[in-house]
Amino acid sequence: MKKKIKFTLVFFLIFTMSFTLYSGENFSSSIKPHAKAVIQIWLWGGPSHLDTFDPKPNAGYDYCGPFDKAIQTNVAGIEINAMLPKLAQLADKYSIIRSMTHGINAHETAAYLMQTGHPAEERTVYPAIGAVVSLFKGYDYGYKGTIPPYVILTTSQGRFSEVGFLGSKYKPFVTGGDPNKQPFAVEGIVLEGVSEQRQKYKKELLESLDSLGKYLVSNKEFEWFDHSRKQAYDIIFGEAAKLFDLSTEPDEVRDRYGRNTFGQSCLMARRLVENGVVYVTINYKGWDTHSQHFQTMRQKLPEFDTGVSTLIQDLSDRGLLDTTIIWISGEFGRTPKISWEPPWNGGRNHYGNCFSVVVAGGGFKGGYVVGSSDEKGEYVKERPVYPKDLLGSIYYLLGIDPESNFPVAQAKNLRILPSIEKGSGKGLLFEIMDVNKERQ
Repeated sequence: MKKKIKFTLVFFLIFTMSFTLYSGENFSSSIKPHAKAVIQIWLWGGPSHLDTFDPKPNAGYDYCGPFDKAIQTNVAGIEINAMLPKLAQLADKYSIIRSMTHGINAHETAAYLMQTGHPAEERTVYPAIGAVVSLFKGYDYGYKGTIPPYVILTTSQGRFSEVGFLGSKYKPFVTGGDPNKQPFAVEGIVLEGVSEQRQKYKKELLESLDSLGKYLVSNKEFEWFDHSRKQAYDIIFGEAAKLFDLSTEPDEVRDRYGRNTFGQSCLMARRLVENGVVYVTINYKGWDTHSQHFQTMRQKLPEFDTGVSTLIQDLSDRGLLDTTIIWISGEFGRTPKISWEPPWNGGRNHYGNCFSVVVAGGGFKGGYVVGSSDEKGEYVKERPVYPKDLLGSIYYLLGIDPESNFPVAQAKNLRILPSIEKGSGKGLLFEIMDVNKERQ
């Protein structure tokens, strides 16, 4: 098992070198990039908008349950659920979309649509936004980082293939492990119970046994393998390993993020973008609350509030928020009306008709609300926002033309996103984007 883990990163790097672009020169855009990196906080399972960023305290007990209080944020007129007091003090740094909609209530198809912008019924399997950003901002366009440009903390989302037709070159590096433990056992880099000295001994032993490689030094395949193996060991013994060592952070910083897996994942995400990684997904599980919803939320919401608020403030303090997009969403929301009857016992089910998303940084303005839901949060009241509108806006701020085709041989006739409506109150989220509107 240890040998298998040891070579995971080697083979990952080999695969990333085995595919070629059709032509990067085919991509042309006059869009000025505002953002350099993205942190996606994926609330796996779907969070309730009523219990987070679209509270309805007057809707009654069957809709609010025990969470029947909203609190004023530091932006006049914007209220969020009382369970998020720290985020309430930072509303000037993020905007809330209260009119997200797609009408899908199945995890797989909703997750696919939210992360690709394409409906699942199409025959082509499109890549998720992280893989698309890795294509345009990764190795083919000058990325020099040792860590792959697309990282997922800590487990893959698992609902569909994130890379779609792009192939292994754009596959995310999934860390595994738990950043709240010491050491943070990153898959392929850190092995619990194996010292650095022992790792170096294993490397030397492997090299001494590699007699075939010594005789085939001019063989192209062996050159690629040796180069990839060198990169892997540079990660294991170099600066990359130190990057994943959160023990180098001051205790007060780690405490501020929260000493739990999510809080330390937020801290790790900050360290990754600070060191040039272009796309980081935090896969935050536990939001699929069909039963005993409120018991779960009493544990999840304080963790979420602490981790996200600290991440936003920390990025801002370090001058990174202006160039780092944060977007927070699940695949859908949860039913506004609570299911009190058995077996749900106070649960909320899947709900794609209307839900909320939060965006911050990288050219997104803070202190705004886009759209609205009706008095019980059941339907969009004004300014419907679709997944392609959200993803298109993120691409735009990264300098990626959402109306262009993929610049790869296997997809040169395929659009990055379906056609996006244009006009006031439609399409891209120009009302909260710090750019001119000439393309609206």
